[in-house]
Amino acid sequence: MDNIKQNHFNWYEPDVKSVLERLQVQSGEGLSKEEVRRRQESSGKNILQPPKKAGMAAKILHHLKDVSAIVLLIAVALSFVLAFMEGEGFIEPFVILAVVVMNLILALTQEGKAEKALEALEKMNSPDCTVLREGIRQKIDTVELVTGDIILLETGNIVPADSRLLEAVGLFSDESALTGESEPAEKNASAALSGNVPVGDRSNMLFSGCVITGGRATAIVAATGMDTEMGRIAGLLLGSKRAKTPLQIRLDQLGKTICWIAIFAAFFLLAVGLHDGVAFGSMLMVAIALAVAAVPETLALIVTLSLTNSVQKMVRKNAIIRKLPAVETLGSASVICSDKTGTLTMNQMTVKELWMCGGETFAANATFTQEQIRFLEVFSMAGNAVVKTDENGNRIYMGNATEVGILRLLDEKGYCEIALKEYPRVAEIPFSSDRKMMTVVLKDRDNGYLVLTKGALDRLPVCAESVAAHMETAYRIQDEYAEKALRVLALAGKHVDNLPNNDRLEELERDIKLMGLVGMIDPPRPEAQEAIERAKNAGIRTIMITGDHAATAGAIAKELGILQEGQNVMTGARLSEICDVELNDTVRNFSVYARVSPEDKIRIVRAWQTNGEVVAMTGDGVNDAPALKGADIGVAMGITGTEVAKGAADMVLTDDNFATIVEAVSEGRNVYGIVKKVIYFLLVCNLSEIVVMIFGFMAGWGLVLTPIMLLLINIFGDGIPGIRLAQEPADPDLMHNKPINRNDSFFSDNLLRLILRQTIFVSIVTLAGFYIGAFMEVCSAVTPSHALGQTLAFLVCGWTSIIHIFHVRSSKSVFRTSIRNNMPLAGSAVAMIAVFGLMVAFPAIGQLFGLSPISGIHWLAVIGLSLIPTAAREVFRHIDNIPLIKKWQRTRNESPIPAHKCGNDFSICTLSKI
Repeated sequence: MDNIKQNHFNWYEPDVKSVLERLQVQSGEGLSKEEVRRRQESSGKNILQPPKKAGMAAKILHHLKDVSAIVLLIAVALSFVLAFMEGEGFIEPFVILAVVVMNLILALTQEGKAEKALEALEKMNSPDCTVLREGIRQKIDTVELVTGDIILLETGNIVPADSRLLEAVGLFSDESALTGESEPAEKNASAALSGNVPVGDRSNMLFSGCVITGGRATAIVAATGMDTEMGRIAGLLLGSKRAKTPLQIRLDQLGKTICWIAIFAAFFLLAVGLHDGVAFGSMLMVAIALAVAAVPETLALIVTLSLTNSVQKMVRKNAIIRKLPAVETLGSASVICSDKTGTLTMNQMTVKELWMCGGETFAANATFTQEQIRFLEVFSMAGNAVVKTDENGNRIYMGNATEVGILRLLDEKGYCEIALKEYPRVAEIPFSSDRKMMTVVLKDRDNGYLVLTKGALDRLPVCAESVAAHMETAYRIQDEYAEKALRVLALAGKHVDNLPNNDRLEELERDIKLMGLVGMIDPPRPEAQEAIERAKNAGIRTIMITGDHAATAGAIAKELGILQEGQNVMTGARLSEICDVELNDTVRNFSVYARVSPEDKIRIVRAWQTNGEVVAMTGDGVNDAPALKGADIGVAMGITGTEVAKGAADMVLTDDNFATIVEAVSEGRNVYGIVKKVIYFLLVCNLSEIVVMIFGFMAGWGLVLTPIMLLLINIFGDGIPGIRLAQEPADPDLMHNKPINRNDSFFSDNLLRLILRQTIFVSIVTLAGFYIGAFMEVCSAVTPSHALGQTLAFLVCGWTSIIHIFHVRSSKSVFRTSIRNNMPLAGSAVAMIAVFGLMVAFPAIGQLFGLSPISGIHWLAVIGLSLIPTAAREVFRHIDNIPLIKKWQRTRNESPIPAHKCGNDFSICTLSKI
């Protein structure tokens, strides 16, 4: 068996006899059961090796590597140590640990749901196949195939494994999933090939996952599973690691910044405290308090919930997100590299225009006359395509793509059944690439025979009558169709009384009369043009990458609005001639790449990434998988997509609708906006806590807020209302803004200035509350004390944090921003304000958290102090809206456009500008 399995052997080179000898099998017998078992034990089953899934432990460690989680876990460990040493205070480490566990469970649960949804979508391409074993035809599961098995295929079958043809009659295979070619490949069992022949030109081979669109064949399995062409590409994906998404990078940077702030502050205070003679244990408690204050415990939780909420929305919009950060990455997408066949187009040849001899050209969507219907009937009878009705009443078309296109049009006109039944076929001369035509002979219902020949116009042997009367017009019409990138098919025929012998059937292809032409194309999806226009308005450029011909791809791209004035089409041949540096410099000049290979697609994606763009790559074929993996986000088609493509993608479209991608981009942008709002909300709260803690210690006040108070504020004051930000509706103008730049930080658009400004006000009022409680005797019934100061600081910090959430929802005034579109947020904010008040109002509850009772004057002071940051925000909002101030701020924020970029008007982005 070892001499049989040779993964890199060129099975298309030897003749049929040599292939059978090499695989040790007889063509009329097939393999024995014992031999099948032996080969299966040696080579394994006919399945693709799935990507290795991470175990639960690996997933948990991945999520716990987040900087914020690490800081919190350190705080948990130190808190437990102090608790054991002092014999109390276990509530603090358990609360912190609960937050970490909650974040972890949510992330793992959502990713698990996405994987299950994807697994439910996946199904076998071909559950069984017909095989010849021990001289008997039998149906077997495709996974049981081995090399040397003889398989029998006919129209509609999916090829179960890479196979060498033994016999073929009128055979065509749709290899678009593998090569990107929209036209089926003609196959010839006797083709003599040698040397390094591309997959698309191996005419005596069939490839796993491809569909037989016409004819029948007997073939011998030459490679199974990972040894097939599909498996080879799938193997490129195994073990590769995906780069971090823009959201992950930004959150990592933010987490590291917060971590360094916490470490610096903690060591600074620790050094000062130890220098002043403070006990190490007490200073360690201060360090833990600072860590808790610095880390926004609920940031990861709220971001996860925001992504989860968006994932659920996208499932309802026919998109399955396999990894949570992919949602936000789509929002950052500035370039969509899309496959043409089946993604931007329908992947079905469709008749657009027709011409009958002696008449004018007419559109396929027009109302046909009886004569035109008759012409279409005759055209459909000249092919092998068939139509069936399934158990659900759906019409299923099988056969060559061009023949199916003609038959579908006739079916839409309501005359299909008549054409198929009244003229039985008696003979056929198959199509071949050499002849570029085929002929069928039908029994006329009256008398004699009807000979129909269809193919390339210049190959039809028409009679002198046709040449004199119609050929000049026919060539003119053909040129007009070609300019529209339509594939032209000509029909000719004649009536004969008698037929020659079978070995002389070619004599019928003489002196036939031209009847007319059809112009066909694989049309764009109806929703694709609108989606591309919407993407353009959002500053997103769509690039078409296809294995199809340049003329066809260019015509489709123009119709869709992808190829604009000043833009060009590049072929794979030209692409192979230029180096990566030249491609990087000129990639913006091209909107269409035609006749490209899988390797070319990866180069194009990387060129855009080198130019600083966030690239989304769409596709459905095996040949798209490496580029899907290499892009910032891969988008696979769920219906027509291969399992390899879906396995490589971050998102799977369950409706194969290009417009769904643009919807996903909109949702991704909303997620990014929500994340920025969450950061604005939480950092003001957390930074103000750090300022309060450092200032209080440096001023000799000790701990202004205890660790448990900080946790209560961060969870109830920040976390619970902040969670409702995940439900914040999208801005209506979201898709009229430019994409988020890959290198932009969360703090662009003056966000850092807003955070620092509000941090100052919240810190001041919190410290003022502590001072009033600790040092001012405002009520004879309550004596100032450190505990009273902490209680007032707790209330002021907690309430201002809650009220602050209304500032972050919009750049408008809080009094002009409706709460009706997010009532849960308003409800949770009011509820948490009440919870904080009840903690202090009821001494039994307050004592658990170190809170003291306060007087009515203290309540009024807390209310007044809590409203000051809101008043300050409104004042500065009006100041910021002064035209002169806005112009100054805009000038500061604007950065010059890099020399290699030309803004959103890609039509004027020429080589000279680059």
